[in-house]
This record gives sequence, structure tokens and C-alpha cells, in this order.
Amino acid sequence: MMRLAGLVLLSTAVVSAQPAAEFEVATVKPAVTREINGFYTYPGGRIVAHGCTLHYLMEVAFGVQVFQVTGGPGWIEDDRFDVEAKPPASSKSAKSMPPYPKVPPNEEQRQMLEWLLVQRFGLKFHREDREGQAYFLIKGKNALKLTDSKDKNAYPWAGGLQGGGITGDGLAGTNESMADLAKRLRPYMGRPVLDRTGIEGAYDFRYEYRGGDEQPDAITVILASLQGIGLKLEPGKGPVETIVIDRASKPSAN
Repeated sequence: MMRLAGLVLLSTAVVSAQPAAEFEVATVKPAVTREINGFYTYPGGRIVAHGCTLHYLMEVAFGVQVFQVTGGPGWIEDDRFDVEAKPPASSKSAKSMPPYPKVPPNEEQRQMLEWLLVQRFGLKFHREDREGQAYFLIKGKNALKLTDSKDKNAYPWAGGLQGGGITGDGLAGTNESMADLAKRLRPYMGRPVLDRTGIEGAYDFRYEYRGGDEQPDAITVILASLQGIGLKLEPGKGPVETIVIDRASKPSAN
């Protein structure tokens, strides 16, 4: 493995392979809504995007953060699009029941969205792993308080106790793997979170935050909640996946 100025090249795959399933119906149009980077998932696998840039759609499709997408023409961060897509009835996603619309797309939906971007935006890219700042999700000192998932068919999810995003009440999860939990923590922590727990399987968990502060920030709640269920985040350096855009073009009319 060759290191060049801190860069570790582990993968240079160009363009995603066609997934097992792709959206049955999809529209991509210049944005007419005023919303900025709104992305929603609905029962039946339908996804709706309002006022999203190509850059943001790539973040969603690849499950990465803003700093993990680089390259491409300037318009990918300026021009906004409305997208609506529905998977075929035969797909696993057609049976999905996300608990609320802001839940991120599942892995199959991500792959279908990635393929849609390849088709409609002429997207070509390659992946690079670059060493950078990260958090490692590891076992803590406290006993693990993870219960084997009661419903293995439930939509994998982690968030606040009320079913939405992580706010000031605590952390809960349903049929959630540690790898997926790490992904869901990334937007709050501002850097990649890598699963190093060594814990396999999917679990239910719930921790009510009682810190005494009236308006705790999300990071405070996350750190305390993880400690409460026997986990912790440890800062360090690790491989950060970077999606490098080689080519992109504005989509043609539907």
C-alpha cells in the first residue's frame, strides 16, 4: 500500500455497477420548491427530494458527509433539483415502513439513487480512502445494554426517544446494527464515525438522558446516551471514504 502526502488509495472503481433493482418510476426536474436540500422517505420505498443539489444527492446516495464528496463542475453545489422516485413492487424497499419521513434511505434505496444519478446526471466517479480525523464507536466500560431485536423485519432506525432526530431526550434504536448506528451518528459529530465494536447482529436499545441542563446539545446527549448503553466514541485518525467526481452533466428533461 503506497502513501502519497497522507493519501491512501484503496479503491479507484469508476461508476457504480447497476443494482439488482432500480427505480421503476423517477422524475428529475429543476427545483420549483423553495425548500433547500429536503430529502424524504415514505412507506412503499418512495423517495422525494426538494431543492437538492447534485452534491447533496450524492451525500445521501453514498451515505457520506459534505466533505467526503469532491471534484466536479461548480454547478453541482449551486443548481437545485426536485426528485421523486418509486421502486418496483418486487423490491425489498417496496415493503419498507420508515417511522418518519426524515429517516435516511435504506441501502437498496441508496443504490437505486446512486444508479439514478449515474443515468440522469452522467455521473462518473471513483472512490479514494484518505486518512483523516474520525471517531471510533467502541465498547465502553459499562455493561452493554443492548437487547436482541424483537422484530428482525422492522425498519432499522436510531434517533431520539420520540421517534425523530436526536435532540435532548436521549437515544433509542430499533433493529439497529452497530455499523448503521455509526452511520447515523456522523451528521451530528461532524466527522466520520467508524464501527469498531466488533458487535454483530441487530439490537433494540433505549436510554433517557437526564443531564439536568434545560437545552442540551445533541453531542452531549449522544455521548451520555452511548455511555448509558455501554458504548463510547473515541477520537482518532482513520480511513475516510472520499467520492471523487470525474464527470457530471446537467440532466435532460424528463
